[in-house]
Amino acid sequence: MAVRSISDRRKALTKGAGALVLALFCILVIALMQRAGWLDGLNIGLMRRAGEARDTVIGQHLTPVMRIASALGGTAGRLILLAMSLAALLRAGRRHCAAWLAAMMAGGTLLNLALKQIFAAPRPDLLPHLDIVHTYSFPSGHAAGNMMFFGALAMLVARRSAYLAAAAMIALIGVSRVWLGVHWPSDVTAGFVEGLGWLAFCRIWLPAGRR
Repeated sequence: MAVRSISDRRKALTKGAGALVLALFCILVIALMQRAGWLDGLNIGLMRRAGEARDTVIGQHLTPVMRIASALGGTAGRLILLAMSLAALLRAGRRHCAAWLAAMMAGGTLLNLALKQIFAAPRPDLLPHLDIVHTYSFPSGHAAGNMMFFGALAMLVARRSAYLAAAAMIALIGVSRVWLGVHWPSDVTAGFVEGLGWLAFCRIWLPAGRR
């Protein structure tokens, strides 16, 4: 039984590491395709449609919603939500879960910052920016960070409704970045891939996550 347990553990660790490596490989492929111009048709087409949509009557009412979603998923908004989540977990006596969530988010944030510096992709300039941005564009920090955060909360709650709510928030925040003109769709896609890969890795490799 002990030998089998060790073998199963090694397989799980291999899968966790493999998920992160696969995610990083996919991000590299997306970055190369984007720089080669192979994604221009998709990126420019979708962003132009977003620009046309936000100039309509309905779009003018949707823009404030997109601004709120983007702010909620930004660094400050995410830190506030993280602090509230950690406090709730500690009050519930789930210290290991709180430690796992904090460590996962810290590591994920550093990973995204490192990837942004590596690829050093400029922001799109096709549409006027409706948000203030100072960092590089690829991969999207909003997409990656919120995939990690809301995905982790759904994993901790472990209910179907939590996964559905998390998916809706992640999608809305991702779309908001394109709507506001500060990210190409491929930036957002790469961020989603990064977040999923990091979540899979941390679920297995971080000690607190195993509890």
